[in-house]
Amino acid sequence: MAGRIVIGIHGLRNKPHKWLLTHWWKRSIREGLAGIGREKRFFRFGMAYWADVLHPAPLRFWIRNPENPLFIREKYHRRKDTIIREPGPLRKKFLDAVEKSMDKILLNEDMTLNLSGITDKIIRVYFEDLHAYTSAEKTSAGYVIADCIRERLSCMIRKHRGKRILLIAHSMGTLIAYDVLTRCVPDVPVDTFVTLGSPLGLPFCISRAARYIPEPGVPENITGQWVNLADLSDPVAFNYTLSDDYPANGHGVRVTDMTVTNDFEHGGDRNPHKSYGYLRTPECAGIIHEFLSG
Repeated sequence: MAGRIVIGIHGLRNKPHKWLLTHWWKRSIREGLAGIGREKRFFRFGMAYWADVLHPAPLRFWIRNPENPLFIREKYHRRKDTIIREPGPLRKKFLDAVEKSMDKILLNEDMTLNLSGITDKIIRVYFEDLHAYTSAEKTSAGYVIADCIRERLSCMIRKHRGKRILLIAHSMGTLIAYDVLTRCVPDVPVDTFVTLGSPLGLPFCISRAARYIPEPGVPENITGQWVNLADLSDPVAFNYTLSDDYPANGHGVRVTDMTVTNDFEHGGDRNPHKSYGYLRTPECAGIIHEFLSG
C-alpha cells in the first residue's frame, strides 16, 4: 500500500469540522470494504476540505436543537437492515428522455447554454455555494472564492505527486475536481477518478467546461480509470451517464458509468444523494479495494 493515497473532496453546503467529516468518510469506506469481505484497518486518506471558505463556522456535533443553523441533520451511522426498492427499467427510460429533452432545450450545438438567465437565477436562489463558486464572488479578504476552493484540492494533489492517487469526489466536489484536473494540475497523474452523485452531465456544467476546454472530455492526467456512480433516485445525478458527455482522453481512458443503490437514510427518510451511502456501496468498495491492493 506504500505510495498510494485516497483523496476525497466533499460537496456543497456547510459541513462538520474537517476532522469529523474525514472520520465519517473513512468509516463509510471501511464499512463498504467490510461489506465485500475486504476490510482494511489502515489506508492513507486526505480530505480536500473547502466548506470553511464559504461558511465561517462548521456544523457542531453536540448541538441538539434542529432550529440551530449549525445542527447536523444527517450524521453518519452504519447501514440499517432496510430493504430499499430499486427503481425499475421505466425509471431509466424516464431519465434518458429527460436528459435528451434538457440537452435539446438548454444546450446549443456550440456547447453554449440556452436560457442562461433562467439557469443562473435558479442556481443563485437554490444553490448559493455553486453560484459563489461559478461566479466572480470574492471572500471578505478579497480573494476569488473559486480560486481558494480549487487551491485546497490542487495543493493536496501536488503534495502527493509521485504517489498513485485515487480521487473520490461527491456532488459539487466533482465539478471542482474536474476543474482542478483540467486547469490546475494537468501535469500530475491521477490513477483513478471516482465521481459520486455528480451533476457533471447537466447542460450547465457541460457548457461551463466548454468555455475553457475546446472539447470537454476525460482529463488527460487520468491514467487508469474514471468511474461514475449514480443512484437512479438521486435528484442531483439524474443524468446518470457521463460517458456520452465526456469522450475518452489520449490514453484511451473512458468514463465507466455504474448505477448503484445508495442506502443512506436518517430518521426513516432515505437520502439517495448522501456521500456516506455512496462510499459504502459494493461498487465503490470494489474500486477502492482494487486500487489499494494494486
